[in-house]
Amino acid sequence: MNVVVVESPAKAKTINKYLGSNYTVLASYGHVRDLPPKDGSVRPDEDFAMDWEIDAKASKRLNDIADAMKGADTLILATDPDREGEAISWHVLEVLKRKKAIKDAKVQRVTFNAITRSAVQEAMDNPRDIDMELVEAYLARRALDYLVGFTLSPVLWRKLPGSRSAGRVQSVALRLV
Repeated sequence: MNVVVVESPAKAKTINKYLGSNYTVLASYGHVRDLPPKDGSVRPDEDFAMDWEIDAKASKRLNDIADAMKGADTLILATDPDREGEAISWHVLEVLKRKKAIKDAKVQRVTFNAITRSAVQEAMDNPRDIDMELVEAYLARRALDYLVGFTLSPVLWRKLPGSRSAGRVQSVALRLV
């Protein structure tokens, strides 16, 4: 048995039809962990260590994935082929490791740009490891958003009533550096 994790339930349903009965395809519904909105979630003095929090809704989905891993031979992480998709795969894997759900199962990462039988099959024939450079790029972006965005947002709220947050700040931060 092989467990495949994708981001959306619609993809899961379609891909499950393509792969057949030796596969269980489950959706993560996007990101499963995030930084809690409190001081200390990113610690620059500790090599930018981050504390992650599992979303309440994601907890059930992660438990379902962990349950599906019982007796599974392979975990196939098939989230989107971008930095965010790579990060979602990494987060799912980290949680499953903490739950001791991986055991002896092989872990593979696959990506496809289209949800067609041929694209999915080609991806399954060419697995790879998680691209840690993409994950590290995601982590750097999240750290900058947290450290700079959380600091700037209250200033924006005072100076520009009605603004929501400082948003993505990495370009501005890079210019300052």
